[in-house]
This record gives sequence, C-alpha cells and structure tokens, in this order.
Amino acid sequence: MTQSPVPAAGSRGKIYVMSMIAVMTAVTCVLAPLSIPIGEVPISFTNLVIYFTLYLLGWKRASVSYIVYMLIGMVGVPVFSGFAGGLGKLAGPTGGYIIGFLPMAVIAGLVIDHTHSRILQLLGMVLGTAVCYALGTAWFCFSTNTGVMAALWMCVIPFIVGDLVKMALAMTMGPMIRGRLEKAGLLQI
Repeated sequence: MTQSPVPAAGSRGKIYVMSMIAVMTAVTCVLAPLSIPIGEVPISFTNLVIYFTLYLLGWKRASVSYIVYMLIGMVGVPVFSGFAGGLGKLAGPTGGYIIGFLPMAVIAGLVIDHTHSRILQLLGMVLGTAVCYALGTAWFCFSTNTGVMAALWMCVIPFIVGDLVKMALAMTMGPMIRGRLEKAGLLQI
C-alpha cells in the first residue's frame, strides 16, 4: 500500500496553521530586534507584533508563535531587542519582560478572542501589559538591585503612552488586516 502524495484535508489545515505560526514568528524575529535605546530598557516593537499576531492567529497560535521566537532567541540567534540573543539576555535585566510577553499574549488574546468590544479588548491588552510590566520590573529589581520606585520610573512609566499607541494601532489595523487576508484567501484559521 502506498501513501497518497496529496495530504488529507486535515493535514493541509495543520500545515497551513504551522505555516502561519512560522510566518508570524519570522515577523517577530525581524521586528523585535529593532529597538530604540532610551536607558536600561529599550523601546521594543515586540509587544506591537504580539498584539497584531493575536488579532491574526488567536491567543493559542500567537502564544505558540511567541514561544518559538523565544526559543530561537534562547539558542543565541540575535532576535531579542538590540539584536541580542542567548540565555544571558533572559538572565539580564530585561529578561523578565521577554518572559512577561507570554502571559501578556495569553491574557490579551483570551479577551480579544472572546469579545468584539473594543473597550474590553483594550482592557485585556492593558491588563496583559500590566502583568508583563510586573514580571519584568520584578526581575529588573532583582537582577540590578534597584528599588521598585526607581525601576518603575526607568522601566514602566516612560513606556505607558507608547504601549497605549501600540494597542490602538493593533486594535485598528489588526481586524482590518485579518479581514483583508481572509478575503484574499490567505488566512484560513
């Protein structure tokens, strides 16, 4: 008995999903290293890509995409902010933010997936980002022996407005891009 060279419909769907996850992982790998250094913690495009990925793939697939991105960075490929890579980056002062993006994606994604309310989606992204801030800032304090208030002024407060702008961009453009990709037959998730 020989196997058919054409994959079954279920296999094709799985391959498509894996391909979309890979594409968004690649987008993260390209945009996340582009950062603007403003101090100990740079302005990163990582959370913007995650917000978009949530709208395109949903929370589960977006989380898988981000985990793959983290693994790529952990093995030393320079995909983290500032074109850094390796376990040293995770152990460094900003490593908590890199890890914190995962619960951010899960929290924001669950809300985005389960409501069409823009206000609730924004609140989901704000809550997810707050969890990321908390994890990242706690790790920053621990790794640099910095007090909480000083860390908040270095690692959180300068980023709030920019992160709100990123959320607004994702909320505006994410559904639009998803709709156009679906209409073109390029997004079948």
